[in-house]
Amino acid sequence: MLQAFRNAFKIPELKNRILFTLMILAVYRIGCHIPTPGINGQALSQIFAARGGVFGFADLFTGGALSNATVFALGIMPYITASIIFSLLTSVVPYLERLSKEGEEGRKKITQYTRYATIVLSLFQSYGISLWLERLSGGESPIVMNPGISFRLLTMLTFTTGSGFVMWLGEQISERGIGNGMSLIIFTSIISRMPSAFGFAIRFLSQGILSPFKAILLVAVMVVVIAGVIVLTQAQRRIPIQYPRQVKGRRVYGGHRSYLPLRVNQAGVIPIIFAVSLLTLPGMLSGAIRNPSVRNFLEMWASRGSVPYTVAFAILIMAFCYFYTAITFNPTDIADNMKRYGGFVPGVRPGKATAEYLDYIMTRITFVGAMALASVAIFPTLIEKGMDIDFVVASFFGGTSLLIMVGVALDTVSQMESHLLMRHYDGFMKKGRIRGRRRI
Repeated sequence: MLQAFRNAFKIPELKNRILFTLMILAVYRIGCHIPTPGINGQALSQIFAARGGVFGFADLFTGGALSNATVFALGIMPYITASIIFSLLTSVVPYLERLSKEGEEGRKKITQYTRYATIVLSLFQSYGISLWLERLSGGESPIVMNPGISFRLLTMLTFTTGSGFVMWLGEQISERGIGNGMSLIIFTSIISRMPSAFGFAIRFLSQGILSPFKAILLVAVMVVVIAGVIVLTQAQRRIPIQYPRQVKGRRVYGGHRSYLPLRVNQAGVIPIIFAVSLLTLPGMLSGAIRNPSVRNFLEMWASRGSVPYTVAFAILIMAFCYFYTAITFNPTDIADNMKRYGGFVPGVRPGKATAEYLDYIMTRITFVGAMALASVAIFPTLIEKGMDIDFVVASFFGGTSLLIMVGVALDTVSQMESHLLMRHYDGFMKKGRIRGRRRI
């Protein structure tokens, strides 16, 4: 693998792409430390550390920018949310469905609409955050220096501009760098919390909170969980497809056997992102409600680690797995395309019977994928409660962070290996290519 990295810098094009990607990511991390005017970031970070909850979980995706209220506090999440919404609308709205089938021009229009939706979402989220910051009590150190309409407008302008700039950085990486820009930005945000996680672990060891036996056990658990996440990310059910032999003129076409890969985790990390977004709402609403009983009820559902939150989190993930798979996977279209080119599944009649067979298989493997995804998502909570360690440390033992890190790493290495193999250099894998995952 070290030889492969050395070979990567022998290819001028790949070398320039890697250096450009690293430069853009460095710019992003610098922006994550630029404070927003009018906000006491130090007092806010102390409240995040004390309260944690679902907001602390969301802070993982911004690399600490949200807890410090920097200019990149919203991060790339508004763009990710807008992309998910338009992915769903493409299968529902006929106009967007037609655009998606028009090739490159249609995709450019959808991308433009996604950018507009990102700005709108950023405005709404930044306004909600400004109201939430004004209601927070920082004790002797106030969070907001001068609350009011001017502070809200300034916060909306700062956060929205920062989100738009992060979106532009991600697009530049996708176009001129290596890997998917949006995914790498989230990857960088999560990786940036690793020094804090190691610091917490070392402090727990020195204070006797974490025994050496538990530390060794945690390392073993991490290895097993990472291996399981890799299997979940790459797992697929292969449906054999047979194409008949056809003679056209003097040439023979078809006559070969292929397969249709059905991913076990067809939805990726999107169900977890949807579930986190929904479970964030009760916490935001609790700050605007004065009734103590209602506020306590909402805070209970927004309290990460509580039984209601964990159960609701798992149920929402499984529900969104089925929902997103039903939107993105159309067995009728696949069966029609197979029939058009003469392909068929051995033992299954073409057409409607093939569509029903594919739907039958996909429904059952989605159940396995949804159960596995929900288990990985709630595993950090179990580690946190079972071993009494900080969530920053526990978050690297499963959940969205680990899924994204593994998936993005596999995708980026796959693209680098493609460049190496095209230039006849040895890749990262000796026994075959790395299969890239579907991007976020």
